Amino acid sequence: MAGHTTHEIDTTVSWKGKVSPFRTSYGKLMMWFFLISDALTFGGLLVGYGFIRHAYTGKWPIGEEVFNSLPFLGHGYPLVYVALMTFLLIISSVTMVLAVEAGHRMDRKGVTKWMLATIIGGFFFLGSQAWEWSHFIHGSQLGRVQLNDGSLAYVHGHAATFESFEVIKAGSHHHVGDVVKDDLAHEYSHAVATGKVMSDGSIVLHDGSVAKVNVKEAAHIDELLIREAGAEYALNDKITGEEAERLYMEAVTSGEANRVVYGANMQQNEYGPKQYAQFFFFITGFHGFHVFSGVIINILIFFGVLRGTYHRRGHYEMVEKAGLYWHFVDLVWVFVFTFFYLI
Repeated sequence: MAGHTTHEIDTTVSWKGKVSPFRTSYGKLMMWFFLISDALTFGGLLVGYGFIRHAYTGKWPIGEEVFNSLPFLGHGYPLVYVALMTFLLIISSVTMVLAVEAGHRMDRKGVTKWMLATIIGGFFFLGSQAWEWSHFIHGSQLGRVQLNDGSLAYVHGHAATFESFEVIKAGSHHHVGDVVKDDLAHEYSHAVATGKVMSDGSIVLHDGSVAKVNVKEAAHIDELLIREAGAEYALNDKITGEEAERLYMEAVTSGEANRVVYGANMQQNEYGPKQYAQFFFFITGFHGFHVFSGVIINILIFFGVLRGTYHRRGHYEMVEKAGLYWHFVDLVWVFVFTFFYLI
């Protein structure tokens, strides 16, 4: 057209498929694609968790009541250990940032030091999560009870401590007169949960033997909190004093399996609806698998740093790509911590 100048595209600077238009390597671009797809997976899990939790409004467990223990210190520390786990993971993300920064400066010793610190932080988190799972599975030693009216109650109080079990009827591993002093709380909770408490207070052990229970300190029940209504009690009713003690002992000595539920599995749990434990195991387990994978990746890259592989290449991009994954794992845990433990 007259009066207009035609401008031709300079093909010497246009992208011909050999160099990224975003100045990003193929490896980092693919890592971002993977992280986006993984974020959608975690997002779907958390959305599903939200829908189920909404369906059980009022019956869903309170995080401060479920996760309130510290190793060697017992109960009474709500969410302290989970907060410590979160802190460790965030610190490991900081050390990964420092490793990437050292790689940009081609500081091999710095990369080695900070990668090692990141790996140690990852192992601490995995160990802490294993302890948290163990505590969640074994429960509070008081459990959740089903009362005579059909309502379900969460128990607040102090569990009994046992001095020993004295075998009065032989089983496959124990003989009459044997004194059992190992794993007493677990043996007793298993006997109660399976309805193997006799009318005289003796219990059936795992091997089928019958034992007299020598109690060092009796259980003290402070309160029964109704988590599922029955014929007599409504949701969130609180039963205290002698009435709470009486109702709890009725359930324990009834001889009926599952009147008292300890800990959690995929079918039932003492904390609330069975979906609570199912989501806990799946979401935290899925995240834990990511942390474990990240630790393995970091170890492999750490050995590559020690051998000087990346230094000879002239860049530490592998450390940066592992860092993207590690930061993603940390960010996901912040969401899991917020939605599962805090809210």
